[in-house]
Amino acid sequence: MIRARRIWATAAAVLTVLGVSPAVAQARPQPPGAPAAPAPAHGAGELPPGWRITATEDGNALEWRSPRPVPPGDARVEFHTDGKLIGVPEPDADGRTFRLPLDDADLAGPGWLKSLQVLSAGRRLDERPGAAERRERHSAAPPAVKLPPRLPAGAVDPGKPGRYRTTTGEYALAPIRLPNLPAKVEMRAVVVAPEGATGKRPLALFLHGRHATCYVPGKGEEEVTIDWPCAPGAQPIPSHRGYLQDQKLLASQGYVTVSVSANGVNGQDAQLEDAGAQARSSLVRSHLARWANWAAHPATAPAAVRKAPRTDLSRVLLVGHSRGGEGVNRAAMDSLYAPPAAQDGRPGRARWTVRGTVLIGPTVFGQNPVPDVPSLTILPGCDGDVSDLQGQVYVDGTRGVSRGRALHSAVHITGANHNFFNSEWTPGQAAAPANDDFWHDPEDKDPVCSPGSATRLTARQQHRAGATYIAAAARLFVAGDDRVRELIDGTGRRAPSADPARVLTHAVGAGRGAGFLPDGPVAVTGGRLCSAVDPDPRAACLGEDALGASPHFAQWWLRRETGRRAVAMNWSAPGTATRVRPDRPLSLKDARSLALRVIVPPNSTGTQLDVSVTDSQGKRATLGRVRADGLPGSARTASYWARELRVPLTAAARAGVDLRRVASLELTPRSRTGQAWLMDAYAWRAGTPAVQAAPLARIDVGRLKVKEGDSGARTYQVPVRASGNTGGTVRVYVVDPVTGAAEDRLVTVRPGGPGIDVTVKVEGNRRFAWDTSQDVLVKAVRGAVVGSYSGGVTVENDDPMPRISVTPAADRVTEGQPLRWKVSLSEPADVDLAASLAVVAAGGRPELSTKDVDPDWLREVVGDVPDGDVPLSGLEYFSLWAPVPAGEVSAEVTVPTVRDQVAEPTEYLRLQPTDEEGEPQGPALTGTVLDAP
Repeated sequence: MIRARRIWATAAAVLTVLGVSPAVAQARPQPPGAPAAPAPAHGAGELPPGWRITATEDGNALEWRSPRPVPPGDARVEFHTDGKLIGVPEPDADGRTFRLPLDDADLAGPGWLKSLQVLSAGRRLDERPGAAERRERHSAAPPAVKLPPRLPAGAVDPGKPGRYRTTTGEYALAPIRLPNLPAKVEMRAVVVAPEGATGKRPLALFLHGRHATCYVPGKGEEEVTIDWPCAPGAQPIPSHRGYLQDQKLLASQGYVTVSVSANGVNGQDAQLEDAGAQARSSLVRSHLARWANWAAHPATAPAAVRKAPRTDLSRVLLVGHSRGGEGVNRAAMDSLYAPPAAQDGRPGRARWTVRGTVLIGPTVFGQNPVPDVPSLTILPGCDGDVSDLQGQVYVDGTRGVSRGRALHSAVHITGANHNFFNSEWTPGQAAAPANDDFWHDPEDKDPVCSPGSATRLTARQQHRAGATYIAAAARLFVAGDDRVRELIDGTGRRAPSADPARVLTHAVGAGRGAGFLPDGPVAVTGGRLCSAVDPDPRAACLGEDALGASPHFAQWWLRRETGRRAVAMNWSAPGTATRVRPDRPLSLKDARSLALRVIVPPNSTGTQLDVSVTDSQGKRATLGRVRADGLPGSARTASYWARELRVPLTAAARAGVDLRRVASLELTPRSRTGQAWLMDAYAWRAGTPAVQAAPLARIDVGRLKVKEGDSGARTYQVPVRASGNTGGTVRVYVVDPVTGAAEDRLVTVRPGGPGIDVTVKVEGNRRFAWDTSQDVLVKAVRGAVVGSYSGGVTVENDDPMPRISVTPAADRVTEGQPLRWKVSLSEPADVDLAASLAVVAAGGRPELSTKDVDPDWLREVVGDVPDGDVPLSGLEYFSLWAPVPAGEVSAEVTVPTVRDQVAEPTEYLRLQPTDEEGEPQGPALTGTVLDAP
């Protein structure tokens, strides 16, 4: 049994210390382009620059305003404090302002607001670009940056155009209605197909990511929006036309390609709990359902489709960019394991087979990859949007979940950014305004990613490399050409068509046998078993001194995660081995090599490790020595990325080691000093095995909204749907709404069983409070997939807010004495409530000014105090706040005046009570300050 805890105990408690009420704390509406004013901060220090508490039409919000436009992107903008996610804010139309309704905020602990941060895929938005590098330079000079060496060419080059000419056309169908989206979504697509190709041809479908949706031709970035439908005079941004180069390459090789528009999802996904993953899946599968209809009835197809060869829908490749990557991953899942009808667009039973996915700089908010569909994930080394390269989870997150026969490859492209894989997101190529997503400061260049650096690719170089590796995935996953595998599975071969890009790869799956997996039950000596996501630096794999971040350790929704681990090694002299011993011996029999994925620090060179194995009888053999160099990296990149290193097993066979019962793996440093992290090690075999999806259990978590009630206690069940005919194991996290900490447990889901049992107890009363949310997150562990990964029970307050009144307590004083007003509630509340008193002009009479009040008080309330003698009504967005603590019915607000030696007339301070929208409420209040005799 889990007892719900009220959010008011968090947000309200913190704002009380700051002198700000989450109920009616507000500032005057801020016009576009105006700087944000700090919120009042009594006794707890100021809010950081750019932050304030403000009123919106829907209530009060925590607001941050960026000093520069933040283009609509694929990574979520998140508010954090003290290492804890407090919510996902709503973007304003100006592209700079982000607001989190205080009813949705998950704050805790006095003083936490002082450590507010704005993060997007782990990247700080609330600091000037280059700040991280400047901090790094102050602490220690980073190593020199250089390109990785060029790899030998592979046996085939999938980037070469094929023998077919191509034809291009478009179709536009009636828009469709998708669940939880108010407006209909467009059904538009561009088709590129081979001319003269005979027989049925495989289909490749492209889905773009989250980008601005509308623009006004001839206007600048200020006319670019992310709403839907587009306003009169604006046109949809044709993001779906941004992959024509990739489509033409595939079409020349015999594929029918279609790239679909998703502006209707992009413009409406901000309020969706899964950021639109299910909606994108429904959109993709709605297009595939139409293609299935057209394959059966060609005469009903649009002209662009009729001009293309017939399609073979048993051979489908899905290509998704950014949130489109997460969308096609969900579409592949939904094609195999049907989603609940209530959350889907009902495109019907899948009449197609997804042979593989290509995920370009993808988001993976759910961290729920499909284990039995082969995937290739492109990781752009200079991604300034999904900058933590969280798409690495599409590789790492498949380990041990199913049969392990599907290849899951990560392709790291040095110097590539997020946007330039789509020509419609690329300046100079796009119809609408576009930008380089890797923000750079001309005065403080990033050594890896700023334009013009030796490691940064041009837009054309990057797009050509992307097209080449999309074609590689098609040739391996769909056409079954095993010669391509060496380009993407960590063998260390390159596709010349991608030159001059430096491309490195590693992979899991594809029949790799038993493995040493730190996520599982293992014992480690000589090293440290570390946690991928942990706020404790002693437990975390990367410390605060890391130069950048690691894609392998990208954070999920939690501050601490169970089961995601690696083996950390740190040495100051060679020779001390790190031993990894699983709970039972492993069989490496019939394997050709042992494939290790090892991380070394960015820009490091010459890390050398001897690799040894010992069998259950104690017989030991050194297999060989591996060497690893780090990726080019800076403080703004996620460059702690694993290199695949292979050692043959022949030495073990010669030494008589029983490869059927290998008890431990040892890594012995041979370089003088260094660091390394072992992600995993597997028995490696050549070849690409056939893949057949296992009948996995599917879990979907829902959200229940209930009223609090006036009395008594009620128990509610978190809605969880389990489907499928097999059992599976998942890890369930129940998140404390106050602290953000999560309790987790492994749950076995059985066929026909009740799913997951999580209950929430709600106690009703008749006092006003905020809504409460008890969140539940689920991740697959073994034999399962997870569709809707988050949900819970939201308890809605059903009691009216008390009436607030303000009366004078001491509104006529001599200078040096405080002005005081009493704030009263008609009845106590379970949360702090406050009156908002806007300081307005005194009607032509002499006004109290900045020189007439206590300077320390003024600095706390206003933040930056202007020079000179300024009337208090002349301060921008200046309001006074009078919080009444929870359970009490009155409080005072004071204005401390100072006594001076200057002869002055009587001065006045006029206060106008306002409501949540900033509208006047009742008569104004006047304070009078007499000159001291």
